[in-house]
Amino acid sequence: MTVESLAPPLPLVFSDHVADQYLGIRRWTEHICDPLCVEDFVVQSMPDASPVKWHLAHTSWFFETFILIPHFPGYRPFHPEFGVLFNSYYNAVGPRWPRSQRGVLSRPTVAEVYAYRSHVDQAMIQLFEPDKKELLDRVIGVLVLGLNHEQQHQELILTDLKHSLASNPLHPTYRESKDEDHGSSLKNARNSESASPSSWIAFSSGLYAIGHEGKGFAFDNESPRHQVFLRSFRIASELVSNGEYAAFIEDGGYDRPELWLSDGWTVRQAQGWTAPLYWNVSGDECLTMTLAGLRPIKPREPVCHVSFYEADAYTRWAGARLPLEAEWEAAATTPVGHFLESELYHPASYRARGDDGPLFHLYGNVWQWTASPYVAYPGYAPLAGALGEYNGKFMCNQMVLRGASCVTPRSHSRRTYRNFFPPETRWQFSGIRLAQSV
Repeated sequence: MTVESLAPPLPLVFSDHVADQYLGIRRWTEHICDPLCVEDFVVQSMPDASPVKWHLAHTSWFFETFILIPHFPGYRPFHPEFGVLFNSYYNAVGPRWPRSQRGVLSRPTVAEVYAYRSHVDQAMIQLFEPDKKELLDRVIGVLVLGLNHEQQHQELILTDLKHSLASNPLHPTYRESKDEDHGSSLKNARNSESASPSSWIAFSSGLYAIGHEGKGFAFDNESPRHQVFLRSFRIASELVSNGEYAAFIEDGGYDRPELWLSDGWTVRQAQGWTAPLYWNVSGDECLTMTLAGLRPIKPREPVCHVSFYEADAYTRWAGARLPLEAEWEAAATTPVGHFLESELYHPASYRARGDDGPLFHLYGNVWQWTASPYVAYPGYAPLAGALGEYNGKFMCNQMVLRGASCVTPRSHSRRTYRNFFPPETRWQFSGIRLAQSV
């Protein structure tokens, strides 16, 4: 199988400084890991999460497998077994180490994984030499996909790491917070205004164009662009806040089956959910685990780490619903917010510069659950070859999230991006925006 058969038909999004783009993204991944101790790299706190060192290796495996091995004569893979250990879900490529057992691998060591990254980078930078222009042109689609893939794993490193640290009774800190918002805690705001004021923004019935078109990178699941008829709807200007969600909890929201989907109620009972993931509510003490350690829950911050089931139950309690993904995209504006690069790593109650509405916090705080199942757009066809497994085969039993979170790279955020997870997922930075039919 040639790399040309794997390469998606994607336009080049990088400038002539493509080498800087490649090295910049690769270095950002390692920058995220700078505060870690070696023990932090090897923990797998649940089957859905992966050890940090696995992410570091897997993103290198991608370039090695889809560019270097098939297209660089004489390239020597770093280790003959790494193709099995760090293949994620590409069945067409070959056998895979079970996802649930990634945490049992004490070897390769963290140092060996960094050496693997260096080995791959030293080979990849040959692509950017003047005499390799023809080769670069042939593999640019896979290269761009690989860099966007690495940005996805930058976000996953932080989400998985947060779950790992939160599972530790010592509540260790990844890094001190840069957040200067020292607003009141949920405890001190229970009987006062506890949420940012939200208004309804109306949209008329009509045909709306949905999906990616034009220049710039997009995953295959964002296309083809097509028209969707939407009935009149309105969407909340703000995300649901911690204070608003606390009112749902205090009103018995987790104990009222009439608010929950049947599957959601089953999961809520089986898992014993009584609050969002990482909330620690005991009497008047209201704390949450962050990447900066335990801290008071702030009422004006967007509620975070809720499942689709919790989001849906909240909307019923609030007399609203979740937006369709087409409604969200029709209402959305240019991405503005605080992203991975701000290094806050936590949803913020304040608005980013330039975030002047009418819809606030669309990007860079929390991914927003929609009411839409993750299915193909009309006319969609997966990519040929192994890379066709990237998105298409997950179009079952998943719900779509839109926007971006505080750990999403800025350049990875766009209006048409379709994130997706199973409805019970809570460890992602996921929140709620209300909608209503008119």
